[in-house]
Amino acid sequence: MILVSACLLGVNCKYTGGNNLKKELIEKLQKKGIVPICPEQLGGLATPRPPAEIQGGDGASVLAGKGKVLRNDGKDVTEEFIKGAEETLKIAEVLGIKEAVLKAKSPSCGNKLIYDGSFAGNKIKGHGVTAALLASKGIKVYSEEDYLDEDIKEVYKED
Repeated sequence: MILVSACLLGVNCKYTGGNNLKKELIEKLQKKGIVPICPEQLGGLATPRPPAEIQGGDGASVLAGKGKVLRNDGKDVTEEFIKGAEETLKIAEVLGIKEAVLKAKSPSCGNKLIYDGSFAGNKIKGHGVTAALLASKGIKVYSEEDYLDEDIKEVYKED
């Protein structure tokens, strides 16, 4: 089984109320047994919701108490992002899941780049909160962009 960001599966859980459907991802991974997750909803946030970005580092910084997740209106949603990451980890642990495909650049799910907290579209290297927690527990985290990379596609071949 594999965890997959629900927005990539067509579930309308993106902060805007829409989704990021990637049909080719579903087709390739469905035989592995897809487990859809949305850490932000699992953390108690509504859909739609104001955009949020990490300030003061990345997801690892947030988990260490050094960074925060703030909405564009200034409201602190760090607690909800951490709760969502912890709930996602519980699902992975209960099901014995060792890999995940999560939404690129998300403050929850980003695995290489995230937005820098300025709400100006600038990106920095780092993980989102959920991606950081999963990776710290040995779960391999990919993005849908990794999936489209020819070198990474080898990972997704059927067993």
